[in-house]
Amino acid sequence: MSDIKLLDCTLRDGGYINDWNFGEYTIREILSKLVESGVDYIEVGFLRDCDYEPNRTLYNNCAEIAQILPENRGKTKFTAMSLHNKYTLDKLEPYDGRTIDAVRVTFHDYDIEEGLTYIRKVKDKGYKVFANPINIMGYSDEMILQLLLKVNEIKPYAFSIVDTFGSMMKDDLLRIYSLIEHNLDRDIVIGLHLHENLALSYSLAQDFINMKASGRECVIDASMLGMGRSPGNLCMELIMDYMNKRQSGHYDVNPVLDGIDDHIEQLKQIEAWGYSTAYALSAKYNLHRNYAEFLLDKGRLRAKQINQILGSLEDHKKTAYDEAYIEGLYQDFQNKTIDDRETRRNLARPMAGRKCLILAPGSSIKGERQRIERYIEEERPVVISANFVPDFYQADYTFCCNARRFETILGKAQTPKVILTSNLLEMCPDGRIEAGQYLPVNYMDLHFDEMGPSDNSVIMLLRLLKKLDVQDVALAGFDGYRTDSKANYVSDYMASQHTKGDEENKKIRERMMQMERQLNIRYLTESLYQSRA
Repeated sequence: MSDIKLLDCTLRDGGYINDWNFGEYTIREILSKLVESGVDYIEVGFLRDCDYEPNRTLYNNCAEIAQILPENRGKTKFTAMSLHNKYTLDKLEPYDGRTIDAVRVTFHDYDIEEGLTYIRKVKDKGYKVFANPINIMGYSDEMILQLLLKVNEIKPYAFSIVDTFGSMMKDDLLRIYSLIEHNLDRDIVIGLHLHENLALSYSLAQDFINMKASGRECVIDASMLGMGRSPGNLCMELIMDYMNKRQSGHYDVNPVLDGIDDHIEQLKQIEAWGYSTAYALSAKYNLHRNYAEFLLDKGRLRAKQINQILGSLEDHKKTAYDEAYIEGLYQDFQNKTIDDRETRRNLARPMAGRKCLILAPGSSIKGERQRIERYIEEERPVVISANFVPDFYQADYTFCCNARRFETILGKAQTPKVILTSNLLEMCPDGRIEAGQYLPVNYMDLHFDEMGPSDNSVIMLLRLLKKLDVQDVALAGFDGYRTDSKANYVSDYMASQHTKGDEENKKIRERMMQMERQLNIRYLTESLYQSRA
């Protein structure tokens, strides 16, 4: 029998995708198929201080876990994960051999002592315990050695190499494994938990198997289809197949493949995990993945700009996520202050005493074309498109505050004059500002007001028009975000996987209520933001 075991963490790590709401039927099916496959360990979810729901893989105690475990468990053992500050151990029953066999305990480099004390208490209740230090890539060699001394005193069942931010390469794995192999008590199992930031998890798992010392027991984590908090994990079906081919493995991959087809593949519609450039960049700097997620959710930055911002994080801020800190870096990056008084004068003159029509990129500008064209013919407004160049309307100006959209505008053969915010100046071709084709305005002046920040293009444009003393504004194509993101836009290329739906709609609606008190605003097309008086 191989001294390398496989642990499936789909129901725990995969829960970051669907808020652990797999549904009771799916939970039971996944457990059944994994047992049928012969996997050595299944992590059933988190032990948490929570309100238990049978449809979710979050539990208060082992009695709740027992309700979903299959009657036929084969040779598979079961585990759950716990964090010392999110689960009260008084709720954990003494080990009785009927539910989970092990508890996996995670801790940070700043709460090691709390984590180790917690491990002792779990062990005292009779369970096998995995010690899973978060982000071992953030430890110096000296820190690892000091930690191993303390772990050897406690003697947990296993000590895991956890590449939390997915930044590990082969030489890193070899260095860390060698330190652990030569300094960890021989009776303690070595675990490995990899992430897919650099698309290396399958390769690193093979490297780990090949470098593993003879006689040392090891446990490798994986999940079905690599399901896990973006960018995901090592794929169970791949490592099972590798173990069968190269390590005399005993696994039946077919039930796992069936489980993927029946239950996991469809969950990618919620959030598609897998390699992406932004998560690769977070791994490059060994950062908490939430920093990359925050910048991705802005939906307005190119990958190279995300690279610049992530590269500016201070070392002491990298491990523990600080949203206020990354928001500040984002604002600093966007706010390239300029003197825009001349631009405002040049814009104010042609708009004086006239109405303005803002064309937003919602799909309604195509369906309501006749109504919009009639308004243009009758009112003769100044027409300004927001973050795009319309194909079937003649705009006087295009307003742009978004790097992704500005790159598309740059690719157009002919464009109106472009009013662009100062965060985009470095992307401008030489000479166009001097020629008057591009009209720069301060980003921060339009991004922030008494209601707080907003980087929605229409809100920012309305704030600019107010500063230019425009009184009357008509809106078309300002439809709002609906479930089907492709149907939101006049062109498919504008759809973004980072659209926030109802949450973003609510924020914009609040801003629009404020703007409607300051300007005479008319909606030419139906909008989720229009006041229902």
